[in-house]
Amino acid sequence: MFVHTSIRTSNMERSIDFYTKFLGLRLVSRREIPQNNAEIAFLRDPEAKGALLELTFYRNQKKFLQPDYEDRVFDHLAFEVKDMTKTITEMRKANVTITDEPFRLASSGSLIAFVEDPDGTLIELIQRA
Repeated sequence: MFVHTSIRTSNMERSIDFYTKFLGLRLVSRREIPQNNAEIAFLRDPEAKGALLELTFYRNQKKFLQPDYEDRVFDHLAFEVKDMTKTITEMRKANVTITDEPFRLASSGSLIAFVEDPDGTLIELIQRA
C-alpha cells in the first residue's frame, strides 16, 4: 500500500499555506524530528481518499535549489481541482509560477496545467472532463 510522498521545503509555514489554500489539503499532523534536526508535517485531502503529502524541513540544509527542468529526477505531484480557471486565477494573483497554462488532453478531455509550489516543486493540476 502506498502511504505517502515526502518533499522538502525551505519554509514550513509557506508550504503549508500553499497546499491548504490552493489545493485544499488539510494539515493532519506536525512534529519535530530531533534525530535529524528536522520538522515534518503531513497533509491530506479532506475526504482522506489519497495518500499523504509529507513536507520536510531540514534545519541544517543551507542550499535549496531545484535543478533545471531537464535535469530533475523527481517530475511532479498531481492534484485534482474542481475549477481550473478559479484555481489558476487565485494562484496568479498570489504570484505562483504557472509553467504550463491550462490545456485539454485530447484523449481524456481533462483540462491540465502545471504550476510550481513555493520551492519549485512541479505540480500538475487536473480538472476531469
